Amino acid sequence: MPDEILQNWQKKSADHQKTYKRFLQKANKNEVLKELPQLHEEAFHKIDCLQCANCCKNYSPRFKTPDIKRIAKHLDMKEGEFIETYLQLDDEGDYVVRSLPCPFLGEDNFCSIYENRPSDCKRFPYTDEDVILKRQPLTLKNSTFCPIVYFVLENLIDKLKGK
Repeated sequence: MPDEILQNWQKKSADHQKTYKRFLQKANKNEVLKELPQLHEEAFHKIDCLQCANCCKNYSPRFKTPDIKRIAKHLDMKEGEFIETYLQLDDEGDYVVRSLPCPFLGEDNFCSIYENRPSDCKRFPYTDEDVILKRQPLTLKNSTFCPIVYFVLENLIDKLKGK
């Protein structure tokens, strides 16, 4: 991550939470959505998720019914056995992994079920979707552990200030 914007990104993100919150609350949805695809691509070009894997180490995706069916089949397990072995219900009634880091994360930061991973994992970090505005508390939380979310927010604010 040679880009200057990414140096000390976790501290900067923590320091900028109020700024992000204000920006997300006041942002013009159409202007944000217009900028997201390019910033998303740029972020993924600069940041290698395999060097980080903070999402897999510290948080769990939601496992929806289609995810459970697909992954259980891939692992040659019954759905109930898969749930019993790997998942638990969280406070919101969603299935999440029982333990962290994710049991499917390898030492090399590769995912052992990558081709069959939950849809939340495929979509993460939502920096090319309106989720960035629709679920602002999630965006703020994600910016504290995902350098891509941090990068996108910093650049969004920079590009759209004064508009």
